[in-house]
Amino acid sequence: MKVLKFNAIWCSACLVMKKVFKHVENMHPELKFINYDYDMDEDLVEKYNIGTTIPVLIFLDENDQEVTRIVGEKSYDEIEEIIASISKEG
Repeated sequence: MKVLKFNAIWCSACLVMKKVFKHVENMHPELKFINYDYDMDEDLVEKYNIGTTIPVLIFLDENDQEVTRIVGEKSYDEIEEIIASISKEG
C-alpha cells in the first residue's frame, strides 16, 4: 500500500506531525510513504482534492485507489488505529 504525504514548510501542524509521521514510517516498512510538497506539487494537490488543511496522508491500494485519508494533526495512536483498520479490511 502507498501512503501519499502532503505537507508544506510553512505549515505549523506539519512540523508538529513530522516526528509522529517518522515513527509511523519506521513502524510500518510494509507501507511505501511518498512525500509531496503542497506548494511544489500543485497538480497532485488538485488531483487528490487536497484542501487548505494539511498535513494529509492518503492511503492508496494496489490499484492506486484511495482507501482513506487522514487530515490535520493526529496522535500516533490515532494513526495506528486507522492503519490497523485498513489492514483488517485488506
